[in-house]
Amino acid sequence: MTKDVIALTPRMPDPLTVLAALLAGGPDKLVGTAGEDAVVQLCDDQGRPLVSIEAPLLVQVAGEAERLLGATAPPVPFWWTEARATTGVEEAELLAGTFAARIATLAGGSAWPPEAARSLAVVKTEGVSVAPTPAAAQPAVDALTDKVAVIIQDRPVIAMTAWLSDAFRAAANAELGLQIVTSPGATLSPAVRNSLSGWPSRWVVQDEKDGYYDGLSGAVLRWQNGMFATVEAADATPEDPRTPVAASYQEVANTGERQLAISFRTVHPADDRLVLGGALESVWQELTGQAPAGWGTAEPANLPWSLRRLTDVAFDRAPAPTWLVVVGSPDRPGLATVRISRTKAGVEEDVTLAFGYGPGEEPPLDALPRVAEVLATRHHLQSMLVQLRKARRDLAVPPRFEGPGVPLAFVLGAEEVREMPGDRARRTPLAEPPVQLGPRSRPALYYPLPGDPSDLSGWQDFERLMRHLKGA
Repeated sequence: MTKDVIALTPRMPDPLTVLAALLAGGPDKLVGTAGEDAVVQLCDDQGRPLVSIEAPLLVQVAGEAERLLGATAPPVPFWWTEARATTGVEEAELLAGTFAARIATLAGGSAWPPEAARSLAVVKTEGVSVAPTPAAAQPAVDALTDKVAVIIQDRPVIAMTAWLSDAFRAAANAELGLQIVTSPGATLSPAVRNSLSGWPSRWVVQDEKDGYYDGLSGAVLRWQNGMFATVEAADATPEDPRTPVAASYQEVANTGERQLAISFRTVHPADDRLVLGGALESVWQELTGQAPAGWGTAEPANLPWSLRRLTDVAFDRAPAPTWLVVVGSPDRPGLATVRISRTKAGVEEDVTLAFGYGPGEEPPLDALPRVAEVLATRHHLQSMLVQLRKARRDLAVPPRFEGPGVPLAFVLGAEEVREMPGDRARRTPLAEPPVQLGPRSRPALYYPLPGDPSDLSGWQDFERLMRHLKGA
């Protein structure tokens, strides 16, 4: 299993510190680079990487080391230096641990996990060789077939790190799926969960009872035809190709924790004066009383919240799309993923947002109409869906059944209402009529969904509404 070791230091590792750490394998160890020189690699005698090291990252957002590693980091700002050891090579893991231990010793701070970075001594790697693999050019990928790229991770939270983001991008460019294999105790960051929606990409969980299963659906898996695929049940038929569900996935615990989940899209006219991120900031302010804490193009989110800097990054990358992760303060768990893209309609922001609440905390449901009105009147809202679901307060996604959310409301933007024929948008098959938002001459519409939280009737109401709006 690939071993990640991370140094968390209050001071930036200077060149001499990095050099001393790179000598963890002795003075004769080959050094190479990858990723346009952003990754330094300690290599075997054939030039194949034993350890790959990312450039140090300055983290200016409190709580990220605790959220992703369960580790206590120095006060912000601090430096996050990450090393990955090649899969299945014990000396490579020792080398990564020694590298991180030397960084932590010379620059202050600590290393994670602590047990991997206990020695400063030179690691003997003479004669150690890494098996050649087509994936060697992509440090995050452990195995590669003609169908999928496989990544084996051993972290408490599988986050959308720069490594993993690059692997997603490389797999997509090669038209491959991405399969992430973890231990049963791992969880996913919502940022990773939202990126694993397309088959054959999946989260593969190792399990003592069933071997492997899909952490998001519970389907039992096995390695077949070059990828992890579902196992057919004994009574499966071509008409009903059912698959068994892992027993571990069905171990449900009712903790009383909940999440308020909001997904929305805004479409802005393309303009040089356009400032992005304002819609998300408005929602955050209405529901928590404060702005987001930080953002980044990968996890950990390392930059303090700034509309101007976020906009500059998106404009610099245009016309290519920009993917971002946004986080809240540690006392109010919140996380959003944002995809900014240029289309014929303008500049689109697709946002998936969730806030976590403990058993004694009430989500601010009475603020939802106000949230919808702010988006509709100030931020060119196209549509919005709000759900309440039984899920963890810390927002981490466990390999267990959490159940579907209950839809609370759907909002249709003013432009979409105007384009519908007749008064279809104002008529509704639901018990309650829609609420008009904004000016009467050009309103957006807020549809309350009065489903029973104890069953799936809310989704039935939502499906009826969607069929009605589409004219079906």
